[in-house]
Amino acid sequence: MVPSNIADTSTLDIGLFIARLVVGLLIAAHGAQKLFGWFGGYGLEATGEFFGQLGFQPGRLFATAAALGELLSGLLIALGLMGPVGPAILLAVMVVAAMSVHWQNGLFASSNGIELPLLYGTAAVGLALGGPGRYSLDALLALSSAWTPAVIWGALAVGAIGGIANLALRRRPTTPVV
Repeated sequence: MVPSNIADTSTLDIGLFIARLVVGLLIAAHGAQKLFGWFGGYGLEATGEFFGQLGFQPGRLFATAAALGELLSGLLIALGLMGPVGPAILLAVMVVAAMSVHWQNGLFASSNGIELPLLYGTAAVGLALGGPGRYSLDALLALSSAWTPAVIWGALAVGAIGGIANLALRRRPTTPVV
């Protein structure tokens, strides 16, 4: 039941739609930067070298996985397709980014801190828990009923554990990353 002080569900669905589009398309573009060098990105070769410097070997393989994870999760989120799958993938990628690149720099993005991956990760959890809404492919294809709370929490747990497992594969870099 929606409390009477909250706008009708169509307003909530519009809010979810806007949030999905913004978060989804931005993270998909972030993946395209890594994968294709689009939007001012460095492309897979340079991103692979950076991942290698971070201790992810082979760097190109890990960079490809991260780029595809961002691109796929962003598109799934933007389209509202496959419920919590896109958010769970995004959560996994953001756990790795926060811990391997940003953690040592503090909180705020101005010092390359964890602010941005924390925001994306939080948005992923919120969008998974909120569901795709009426203006989504899941609603159009009648898939929304498949995303029970247990499935949603399970997907998010898999995403978080996947990110932690990825970090466990990391070898500490031998040279400082700038």
